[in-house]
Amino acid sequence: MSSADFLHVLRERGFIHQVTDEVALQARLNAGPIAGYIGYDCTADSLHVGHLVQIMMLRWLGTTGNRPVVLMGGGTTKIGDPSGRDETRQILTEAQIEANKAGIRKTFDAILDFGDGPGKAMMLDNAEWLDQLRYIPFLREVGRHFSVNRMLTMDSVRLRLERDQPLTFIEFNYMLLQSYDFMELRRRHGVVLQMGGSDQWGNIVMGADLIRRMDQAEAFGLTTPLITTASGAKMGKTAAGAVWTNPERLSAYDYWQFWRNAEDADVGKFLALFTELPMDEVRRLGALQGAEVNDAKKILATEATAILHGRQAAELAAETARRAFEEGAAAETLPSITATLPAALADLLVSAGLVASKGEARRLVAQNGVRLNDAPVNDAAMTVTEGDLRDGAAKLSAGKKKHVLVRAA
Repeated sequence: MSSADFLHVLRERGFIHQVTDEVALQARLNAGPIAGYIGYDCTADSLHVGHLVQIMMLRWLGTTGNRPVVLMGGGTTKIGDPSGRDETRQILTEAQIEANKAGIRKTFDAILDFGDGPGKAMMLDNAEWLDQLRYIPFLREVGRHFSVNRMLTMDSVRLRLERDQPLTFIEFNYMLLQSYDFMELRRRHGVVLQMGGSDQWGNIVMGADLIRRMDQAEAFGLTTPLITTASGAKMGKTAAGAVWTNPERLSAYDYWQFWRNAEDADVGKFLALFTELPMDEVRRLGALQGAEVNDAKKILATEATAILHGRQAAELAAETARRAFEEGAAAETLPSITATLPAALADLLVSAGLVASKGEARRLVAQNGVRLNDAPVNDAAMTVTEGDLRDGAAKLSAGKKKHVLVRAA
């Protein structure tokens, strides 16, 4: 692949929501490799599956011979991005930020190829320049290019004000700092493209405008759509909590299980976004119906896990799951019940004889003692649906030794 293929790959696989000037950006890519970046604030010690769409864009940027840049928000994390927030973010200490940055780095090390050659990724930290800013010169040189009228129309600000929720002055400054980041990256490293989620569109556009005003140069922005499951849930969250990408927070096996549990209607979309399989194969697998869709889910799980945890760990996870469900007595000797689905998890635990009461079911869930299809459950109020069935059954476990197969009535 060449640098010119980047937008075609993203468009074909479903990554693109908005682009500032797609024709001009394609012309720039046709002329040769570019550098593009995504910023990540260090608010937790691991990213989760909800971040994967953007990280996969960086991976494709490198695969097509362009330069992926990961910008760690060592500086902006001290402020807090108000985008998508209903309340003010907690102010973290510098020690917490550094610890979080180290944890987040593990995800990028696994997915991106860092180095100095063509297509190699680079990691930077905006604390390098933001910590050196002097307030009065910043207001004179940068702040004068921002209209408060326009800033008040941004969703991150407008929604807070409409709901009468507090927005601190430091959060209000965040969009100026993000725009300044874009300009500094262009000046220091020739970065001409900023990418992000759809909630970042306003901030990205303002950064491109700042570059045009201050440097008389062209810069571009690109955002991804909000990725949800077929049932409307946000990516990265399950009944068991966040699906972490740091291997110390979630094992390769549990990560594999997350993808294996994808809803039938999501398989084609997820194969396009979260694997590198050729699109002809993605379309073939995405069209499978009935029992055959389970084969596509296993391929999705193995390919997605291989990108983060490595091929060997992914194949081991697939083999472990195969033994548990196909070789072991799961299909033959485990006790089974039939139930009308959807059904409340607590009701199924009681009717299966795994617990004596709904109260015991809730306590066992709180103690991390319940698993559905070998994936931990932390929501006692969850509902089990036919989408949870694998090859006609869902495996419900209480503790390490009590297992029942649930089949639809």
